[in-house]
Amino acid sequence: MDENNNKKATFYDGLQVRLVSDFEKSRAYYRDVLGCETSGWGHANRGGMKLILQQAKDKADVRPNQASAKRNTYPTDWQGPELGWDTFVHVDYNEFDKLVEEMRENGANIILGPLEATHSNGMHFKNLYIQDPDGYIIVFG
Repeated sequence: MDENNNKKATFYDGLQVRLVSDFEKSRAYYRDVLGCETSGWGHANRGGMKLILQQAKDKADVRPNQASAKRNTYPTDWQGPELGWDTFVHVDYNEFDKLVEEMRENGANIILGPLEATHSNGMHFKNLYIQDPDGYIIVFG
């Protein structure tokens, strides 16, 4: 047994905390459009996507991520996203088209995709970019 393991506490769920400009509007969006279970505490959960929505003191405090710097050290030819990602959610590849249909029917703000491509290592992927009312980008892939 590795004695270092005995010195580490167990991590369970990690939840992203998202400042929003209008708590009730965001809560409704995550519930009605993205299909999350929401609570008065601000939890917005659906499967492995777990967020806590919190009312910002000032709208200027709401700051979605900007696009990251490009780098050529990924294990494929990909150099990074063109847009800022605030959340990346893995979905079952075989359910991707079902997700796209659901998001369209629910009125999601789809800003990019669905995209389909293959990396130089042969890994095939599909992505869908959705933007919430505060500009946060959620990528499903």
